[in-house]
Amino acid sequence: MSGRFKSSLSLFGRVLGALLLALGFSAASFAQQPIKIGFGMSMTGPLAGNGKAALLAMEIWRDDVNAKGGLLGRKVEFVYYDDQTNPSTIPGIYNKLLDVDKVDLIMSGYGTNVIAPTIPIAMRRNMVLMSLFGTDANAKFKYDRYFQIMPNGPDPSLGLVDGFFVVAAAMKPRAQTVALVGADAEYPHAALEGARRSAKNHGMKIVYDKTYPPNTTDCAPVIRAIQATNPDAVFVASYPPDTACMVRAANEVGLKTKQFGGPMIGLGYAALKTQLGPMLNGMTSWELYVPEPTIKFPFIKEFLAKYQPRAAKEKLDPLGFYLPPYAYAQMQVVGEAIQKVGSLDQDKISQYIHTHKFSTVVGDVSFAKNGEWAVGRPLYVQYRGIKGNDLEQWKQPGHAVVVWPASLKSGEHLYPYNEHRK
Repeated sequence: MSGRFKSSLSLFGRVLGALLLALGFSAASFAQQPIKIGFGMSMTGPLAGNGKAALLAMEIWRDDVNAKGGLLGRKVEFVYYDDQTNPSTIPGIYNKLLDVDKVDLIMSGYGTNVIAPTIPIAMRRNMVLMSLFGTDANAKFKYDRYFQIMPNGPDPSLGLVDGFFVVAAAMKPRAQTVALVGADAEYPHAALEGARRSAKNHGMKIVYDKTYPPNTTDCAPVIRAIQATNPDAVFVASYPPDTACMVRAANEVGLKTKQFGGPMIGLGYAALKTQLGPMLNGMTSWELYVPEPTIKFPFIKEFLAKYQPRAAKEKLDPLGFYLPPYAYAQMQVVGEAIQKVGSLDQDKISQYIHTHKFSTVVGDVSFAKNGEWAVGRPLYVQYRGIKGNDLEQWKQPGHAVVVWPASLKSGEHLYPYNEHRK
């Protein structure tokens, strides 16, 4: 073998070695690229308090996961933008996330109004979409990669409200008439649609069925109009601002009815609990978690122990009973699916979520074909014994007594409402 050939072979070997080494470094570098999860979230606008609390819960999950080595051996990173609680911002946000930021997975923002316009974008891109508290948002799309973490069951508009009517039908004498009212917006429309179905199923006559503008600030005329129909039960579907408006009006007018409440979003939130205080007494409201002895979700106390100190420091919802545990749970579902399928393949992730049960901070979760919970678990509670505006009382049992479902019941429903309002 000539010296020139040996020299050429040696040079080739060095070049090949350097190339393989470079490829190795490149592969290692690629493996260390973060998994990017993108979403819009309400940082401003009327639902900003909810959005910020949800984001904190998601960040706690991200930090927990990254402390254990991330997903697929890669760090998890969030990319998010303020949706301003405005559906018109959604196309711009999600197209930027997918086209510019090149996120690996998308989540929704908080609430039906911003979830609905996100679904068509996910459909066009064939992306899995885990959504945060949308009421039947997938009904018209029927997208098979859509999932929803609010526990209203496979028929969500009915599952959301049915407990209210079961409780009303159990009164003696049973409720015969019901007034239905809600804000003129997407979520209340879905809730009211479910309420009409549930009222019919329970043989109740609807004596009032109207909506009001979401920005209504004086609800007394609405309550007076309802009182004029003398209903046995008054069902309200509302967002936080008009929830407070309706509760104050019911107390101001002195609403007389056997049962008052419904899925009034915001009553699970510390801000409204402490603002309204004793005005909540006697109400029958939809909740997702309360510290009653019958509610034993594994790990939720550990989560709240992390959430509450940070929330207090950041001046967010200090209880964290309503949205934060479910915001954390949705990330647990997505994280487990990614880890188990061993990739970011959207089809594999979707199939895994559809076919497995997940152990989360809000208990076991599994999903129906339409992406809703296969078995629903909303709560209806009755507020009682509320004195003053102290936050600490809400951390104790006995102030949000579970009256439905029967499996989690912690006390009897007291009625009529107007006798237990004080």
